[in-house]
Amino acid sequence: MTNEQWLSVFKRIGRKMRAGITEFLGREGGTIALGKGAGGDRTFPVDKWAEDIIISELEQAHRQGESFTLISEEAGVRRFGDGRNIVLVDPIDGSNNAKNGVPFFATAIALLNGDKLSDLTVGYVINLAVEDEFWAVRGQGAYKNGSPIRTPATDEITIVAYEASNPGKDIPRIFPLIDQAKRTRCFGSTALDLAYLASGAISVFATATASRTFDYAAGMLILKEANGVITDLEGTSLDHITAGLDRTVPLLASKNDATHVKALDLLSVRPVKK
Repeated sequence: MTNEQWLSVFKRIGRKMRAGITEFLGREGGTIALGKGAGGDRTFPVDKWAEDIIISELEQAHRQGESFTLISEEAGVRRFGDGRNIVLVDPIDGSNNAKNGVPFFATAIALLNGDKLSDLTVGYVINLAVEDEFWAVRGQGAYKNGSPIRTPATDEITIVAYEASNPGKDIPRIFPLIDQAKRTRCFGSTALDLAYLASGAISVFATATASRTFDYAAGMLILKEANGVITDLEGTSLDHITAGLDRTVPLLASKNDATHVKALDLLSVRPVKK
């Protein structure tokens, strides 16, 4: 399939998610963990439900002749033939939000034509709570709900979004950046943080926790196609990172190069220990 045909598969998955998510979350027992997924986090019924939809659509693509490897937070690594392509999936990014009724959670799917993040070719993220849909095909720009998006050219740091899995440890590491923001937000879904950053809603996103590639690969491509920048907290490119289930590096993402330089400068000033 072409990249555009893969994107159509991902959008079809998104439509199925939208059609069933409200009814599914209304069922009893949705907050009871089923165990741990391949990525190490607890698996909730909504994670399993979402992954079943994704696998069903991918199995159909395989029956039609596509060969690829699926890497998913819940199911782990599954091979559908011996093709070079990798489909990298987070069925529900922000499942804690989903199970607690906070309307900020997403399905994130990325296509790579190799095993490194430099091989990203398609990124798709959908906010299942409000139906905002973001996507990008490498070299063709980024889109939100069908309209092209591009990050602002100004270097002002207005809203900083962040993720803190271990607040006592993580927030001090990124506090110099937070301290200079006009406003801060902690939404709970890295994929959506990057997608909304690409659309101009926030200036910078940072997390001091090492992230897994399925958390950020789709959003990474969308952001880069919208003229944004993403590195680790030291400013190192992520292109060399191998797609997989392990945690990789902390993230810093900005709306443009000038803003990224300012953010890196702020983070180089470590807080004084008392």
